[in-house]
Amino acid sequence: MPKLKTRSGAKKRFQVKKNGQVKHAKAFGKHLFTHAKAMDTRRRNRGTSHLRKMDAKKVAQEMFPYGAN
Repeated sequence: MPKLKTRSGAKKRFQVKKNGQVKHAKAFGKHLFTHAKAMDTRRRNRGTSHLRKMDAKKVAQEMFPYGAN
């Protein structure tokens, strides 16, 4: 069987923790923070978060076939 490739986009976007949680950056946080967004939207989109269990399992199995990190 040929080797499976790790998704390089997933390597840049997700980090799988030891307890199985998947850490990710919040969406919509990179662009137009200088204007056109309300302050509460900017505040909510700061930082990182964790995926839900179902999504974390999919990311870990499909995007990292030989284990994450």
